[in-house]
Amino acid sequence: MKILLYIAIAAFGLVNLASGADAPQPCGPADQLPEELSTNVGSDARCFELRMYTALPAVDGKGGIDDLHQRFREKEVALFEKHGAEVIAVWQRLDDPNTLVWMLAYRNRAHRTQVFSDFAADPEWIDLRTKYAVPLSIEAYMMSSTDYSNLK
Repeated sequence: MKILLYIAIAAFGLVNLASGADAPQPCGPADQLPEELSTNVGSDARCFELRMYTALPAVDGKGGIDDLHQRFREKEVALFEKHGAEVIAVWQRLDDPNTLVWMLAYRNRAHRTQVFSDFAADPEWIDLRTKYAVPLSIEAYMMSSTDYSNLK
């Protein structure tokens, strides 16, 4: 029973990641946002996404935060870049060592949608997620840079 729960959680986490299943939130330049969201957003703003992946503990040496880091180290970052995302940074949370935090940038929301679609269909991603099956929960936040931000 425990292994079935583990498999179900792993499948949900991988499907959620592969599909980019978070709710489609607007992001990007001010002229692509609803009026109530565009105040203080730059006309040259990109779409930024902050993602936090909290890995469930490893079971029988499989999964867990170390496998997640290895997946990123080995190919996941490169695959996102291959499909057009800019990976700004990847961090290890120190207050929660089972959580990896990373930030990506896209031209706009449509570009983000295309990147995730292409990434999810990439055979290298399918192989990588099979090699490093890591059950995890995902938090994702979409942001646009302000009109006074140094990072655009």
